[in-house]
Amino acid sequence: MKRSIASIAALLGLVAVGAAAQTPAASAGPEKVAVIAFQEAVTQTNEFQRNFADLQRKYDPKRQQLKTLSDQVDALKKQLQTQAATLNDADRESRARVIDDKEKELQRDAEDDQNDFKQDMQETFNGVAQKVGQLLISYAKSHGYTVVLDGETQQQAPVVLYANESVDITKAIIDAYNVKSGIPAPPQTPPAAPKPASATPRAPAPH
Repeated sequence: MKRSIASIAALLGLVAVGAAAQTPAASAGPEKVAVIAFQEAVTQTNEFQRNFADLQRKYDPKRQQLKTLSDQVDALKKQLQTQAATLNDADRESRARVIDDKEKELQRDAEDDQNDFKQDMQETFNGVAQKVGQLLISYAKSHGYTVVLDGETQQQAPVVLYANESVDITKAIIDAYNVKSGIPAPPQTPPAAPKPASATPRAPAPH
């Protein structure tokens, strides 16, 4: 899942500025810095896990329709290959047009499904990310952190090359958010069959 870089950057900027504002004497002593894998923190919350599962269920019927259409295309292709020698030119062209039309329909529907899923996935992520970001600000202030760096950032912002585990607050934020939201962990389910990377974002994700 690719997150909204601008929105996450804004959140993390608020963390740094907000925490610094609460520690006016920070310049007189060493800064207290923390590191977080922000995307992981968001996607591992109970709320995101629940919303992600709901999103998958929402798109299951459409994906079943796509599979049915794909199976139909495959069956028509095999039928044409098997019967090609016994068909006249007009029949072969007619069947080929039917296959071509169904392939175009499948491609359009698959692209629409993927685009709709990506949009819903981004909205799902951002909805939780905004709230996790606000909790992160409060956490940073209450624990006296001057700066919180995102260890997962792909921007040209500071990149964490090394961080002691003691300064990684990712799990602490996840736990604190789960407590605040009051949402229980979703039931464990058997691992699903692997899917193409483009079909689902990196999550239990925002592709």
